[in-house]
Amino acid sequence: MPYRLRILPRWLIFALDLLVVLASLFLSFVLRLNFDLEGVSQYNMSITLGTCLVLNGVLFYFLKSYVGIIRFTNIEDTFRLLIVNSIAAVFYFSINFIASYSTDGNPLFPVSVVFINFFVANFLLITYRFLVRYFFRYYQSNQNNKSSGSLKTLKAAVYDAKAEGQQAKKVINEYENGGLQIVAFMDEDLGKGSKTIDGLPIYNTDESGFIKLKEDGVNTLIIANRNIPIDKLNQLVDDSLQWGIKVQQVPPVSQWLNGKLDTQQLKDINIEDLLDREIIKIDNEKIHFELKGKKILVTGAAGSIGSELVRQLCNYRPSLIILCDKAETPIHELHLEIKENYKKTNVKAYIGNICDKVRMEHLFEIYNPDVVFHAAAYKHVPLMEDHPSVAVLNNVLGTRNLAELAVANGVEKFVMVSTDKAVNPTNIMGASKRIAEIFTQSYYRHLAHEDGTDAITTKFVTTRFGNVLGSNGSVIPRFKKQLEAGGPITVTDPEITRFFMTIPEACRLVIEAGVMGQGNEIFVFDMGKPVKIVDLARKIIKLAGKEPEIDIKIVFTGLRPGEKLYEELLNNAENVMPTYHDKILIAKVKEYDFDYVREKIDKLIASAKQHYTLETVGLMKELVPEFVSNNSIYESIQLDKLKD
Repeated sequence: MPYRLRILPRWLIFALDLLVVLASLFLSFVLRLNFDLEGVSQYNMSITLGTCLVLNGVLFYFLKSYVGIIRFTNIEDTFRLLIVNSIAAVFYFSINFIASYSTDGNPLFPVSVVFINFFVANFLLITYRFLVRYFFRYYQSNQNNKSSGSLKTLKAAVYDAKAEGQQAKKVINEYENGGLQIVAFMDEDLGKGSKTIDGLPIYNTDESGFIKLKEDGVNTLIIANRNIPIDKLNQLVDDSLQWGIKVQQVPPVSQWLNGKLDTQQLKDINIEDLLDREIIKIDNEKIHFELKGKKILVTGAAGSIGSELVRQLCNYRPSLIILCDKAETPIHELHLEIKENYKKTNVKAYIGNICDKVRMEHLFEIYNPDVVFHAAAYKHVPLMEDHPSVAVLNNVLGTRNLAELAVANGVEKFVMVSTDKAVNPTNIMGASKRIAEIFTQSYYRHLAHEDGTDAITTKFVTTRFGNVLGSNGSVIPRFKKQLEAGGPITVTDPEITRFFMTIPEACRLVIEAGVMGQGNEIFVFDMGKPVKIVDLARKIIKLAGKEPEIDIKIVFTGLRPGEKLYEELLNNAENVMPTYHDKILIAKVKEYDFDYVREKIDKLIASAKQHYTLETVGLMKELVPEFVSNNSIYESIQLDKLKD
């Protein structure tokens, strides 16, 4: 077992510092007199050195210059020593003025000696500390190499040579058993030219920089800057993976253990980090005004979208948030989480199925919410393709129940969470959500026509967005599980693409739409470019340090029932109108007569309650003519056959 160097006691450092200042003062006299020891003997050195000893002892004690651990000497420690020696020099001058001259006519501290001593004392005190520091590093490095045996210390580079990067380099290189050594920096600004920091080279982020990293044996790039733009992060990751360099990220400083960074805390870059976009800026003041002091009902509160909605809504100081869901354990856990993390927010958990109108009536009678965020829905495409009647009951009947109760109880806003799969639907789930959209919009127009727009209490708003990263049923968690199992990763089709957004981003959109909406709008979000799923799979494999098709196979399984290659946010018959936010648009959709919609939905729900599969699907296609089943057993059900 290797010998462990112990930390020197403070009293010993105190004594060593006093010996150094005494030696430096004597050396200053010798230097001033050109090494003439007889000339030095003409001064009363016993009084001079005794005065120096007492004075510096007092300064060291009160300014605590001896308390730092020498092996970790830093700029703050050296600055403290400079202060001590500066104050000592002032006292030396003061003593000369007070005592004037000693009995033999010579001053205790000649002016020239004081100046020389200031530099000599600082040099010796700081130098011996740094020598100890570097000796300890050398010793520790040798011990680590011996104890690790055949295990080799990995070489890494830090992206960002500025303050965050330098701090990361410092704590990583000083970590005793990290097995990681920073040997270079990368920075697109400071990397131009042959610059160094702490003796380490700074390379540019272009191809030449990565070539130099490989020449130095670097196999890990650590991202120290947590505010790096998404496009830059993607570029760094792509370039690093191309050169066979693993990418990790430094956690926030608040997560460091006792102010130190354990190399095991370094996190691999997640695919979610690369698909995320810049944070949407929303009108927080307006949202606070609209939601502060309100009673808010969130349906589907235990789900991925619903639970994040609840967390974000807590920040707007509502008087009450009602968490409604039929899943007992998840809603209980969310209730505990909110009570623990948002102590000032009043929350109530309510177990209930939105299809049970009597239960929902009970909810509205007890709590009388002002705003409803309707996130409850069945959303798994293949599962709903096998159970169309259940999709209709939950997504259509449940929405109708809540919409009618919202109007009956004077709810101000009813915000429904929809999906891009409701556009030109090719599956049961998307069609059921489109029917829910049709009902709420036609219902609102019916009320406006019947009572007048100004008389309508409840404003209905719908939001559409694409796949949500990390949500229940998202493709990425499934890929990660397959990767952990050693593969293969299954992709339905090599050409399939999807839009992606994060859960917090989706919920910001829903809340913003709820405040922005004035009634009957369908808000769509500019989701950027669609992502090819096979490219997503390849990147996930590479981020795990493996090679696609070599270490982990990618298998194409074919489109699932109801699945289509490309998702859309608008159908061919829809146009959009801008809003005050350039990322949020309003879809102009086809209008339906409410009496027609009500009649069709009554028949649809009656069929669904009897669980008549083919009849239910046929009625859905009759109400949504653009619903064309894809890769499904329902492809044979066509509108012309229904009319016959």
